[in-house]
Amino acid sequence: MSFKFINPESLGLPRGYSNGVLTEAGGRLLFIAGQIAWDEQQRIVSTDFVEQFDRALANVITVVTEAGGHADEIARLLIYVTDKNEYCSRTREIGERYRARMGQHYPAMALIEVKSLLEDEAKIEIEGMAVFE
Repeated sequence: MSFKFINPESLGLPRGYSNGVLTEAGGRLLFIAGQIAWDEQQRIVSTDFVEQFDRALANVITVVTEAGGHADEIARLLIYVTDKNEYCSRTREIGERYRARMGQHYPAMALIEVKSLLEDEAKIEIEGMAVFE
């Protein structure tokens, strides 16, 4: 699937995301439910913020792979965090984990701070959308 990344100069250069992702109609769409940092037994893998980010992103990619796709076909990610300050203070580590899983693929993204998530121990939840040929 080919994407055209839309980043108008008037908005400045985005860092770690794209403002828009354009693709031709006719592909298959995969809507990925919010994924948290749990393992096969549905246990949170760590209390560490970066470890939770890494596992939640891995779980998103697992859903994409199971559907027959690849990480570079993810068009949008919504990242819900319970503490945006913790996210901001650890962006370097988060960026390293992101690039290890996604390379230089930066879909449209949003970061949303929420009061809490369904699972009390969860600090991050990531949902997304992928487009396959």
